[in-house]
Amino acid sequence: MSVSSPFKMRLVHLDLKGAPPKVSYLAEVFPLFRALGANGLLIEYEDMFPYNGHLRLLRATHAYSPSEIREILHLATLSELEVIPLVQTFGHMEFVLKHDALAHLREVALFPNTLSPHEAESLALVRTMIGQVMELHPGTRWLHIGCDEVYYLGEGEASKQWLQQGQNNKAKLCLSHMKAVASHVLAQHPTTTPLVWDDMLRAIPEDQLSASGVPQLVEPVLWDYGADLDIHGKALLMEKYRECGFSRLWAASAFKGATGASQALTPIEHHLRNHMQWLQVAGGGPVDMLQGIIVTGWQRYDHFSVLCELLPVGIPSLAICLQSLLRDCLHLRLVSGGFAEDVKARVEDFLGISSLEITDFASEEAASFPGSDILALVTQVSLQLRSSVDALLERDSLLARWSALEQELQAALRRVFYPDAVEEWLEENVHPSLQRLQGLLQDLSEAAGPPPLLASPCPDTGQDP
Repeated sequence: MSVSSPFKMRLVHLDLKGAPPKVSYLAEVFPLFRALGANGLLIEYEDMFPYNGHLRLLRATHAYSPSEIREILHLATLSELEVIPLVQTFGHMEFVLKHDALAHLREVALFPNTLSPHEAESLALVRTMIGQVMELHPGTRWLHIGCDEVYYLGEGEASKQWLQQGQNNKAKLCLSHMKAVASHVLAQHPTTTPLVWDDMLRAIPEDQLSASGVPQLVEPVLWDYGADLDIHGKALLMEKYRECGFSRLWAASAFKGATGASQALTPIEHHLRNHMQWLQVAGGGPVDMLQGIIVTGWQRYDHFSVLCELLPVGIPSLAICLQSLLRDCLHLRLVSGGFAEDVKARVEDFLGISSLEITDFASEEAASFPGSDILALVTQVSLQLRSSVDALLERDSLLARWSALEQELQAALRRVFYPDAVEEWLEENVHPSLQRLQGLLQDLSEAAGPPPLLASPCPDTGQDP
């Protein structure tokens, strides 16, 4: 297969702030990512990075060890996937600022999502985080420093005072922090280019953006996960960035985690349309500006949000999206359902899957890719559990059936994810319905006579449901 794509770099985004996969699972899927057309990874470690020293408190319970980070990088190298680490340095800092020891660095005291750009300690914190990440990623060509969705910027007391002085405004406040972080990266690592999400830059006037010096320091990542993105508007935005002095741009699409905070199954057609439209943007924007595309796969909308689609569940969507990026969009001929026949056939072959219809995923024999058993079981839970409980077609046998499936799913999840992620997903998606079913059956049994002995819907939790 010849590779023809307007995106030289095609990165799969691993969002580790929820349900981070075990290294053993990454070893299985990295070769698949490469076979599907990816040539890089954007790894958003968040609290899965093994921060040390006074930052050790940032580590999650199952944070990777330094040796596991090195193993992940080795596995990526074996699959010819270039790794770009992502370190949040402005917005989405909940995993840092939730800790009492660092809460004084919040922009607004009540909210842990945004770092105050006024505190010298804020920049020192960010520098330390970057230093520790870069120590385990020597020679990386890019470092993503986040800077998206900097909510409440300008609303802290220090910011309010600063904004009353001279010509100060929120755009200047944002650009000054972004410039300080990017300048530090380049001073310490001259061969590493910082990337930033572009949403905080979009509305800044061209003259202010040009004069800030930021365009000479970073490469913006234009993100849009919609199925109906504004193609012409994106081309105009790319042209604006070019005129402001940015030499390279990136695009960001989504293969999962962008259609609902608690989404369990991935709407493949939505994500395919998103990629088709990004291909049209690439074909109509400034020539040779696009460095690549980041195919994002969000696991939580933010650090405190619930889990959305698990990685194994999103792999069919990732496959069709990556394969679609290898085509010339100007000659793309779609068939019913939005899939091109040759792309559909290649994906089905790669995944050992007979169909890309969600309802066909419920069979555990329907696919053979790593984690396909999780996809099958999650599909059964999502499509059948709640409806079967609502219908209450049977009594004890219904509970036994779903309790057995829950245990099978739990075992499958534990092969890929750490125990806290397994428990969280089951608590959100399985246990409420099973508890409701058990309660109903208990009520019915008590009304009819002595209650039967029922299997617990929450095995191995060590606590009452």
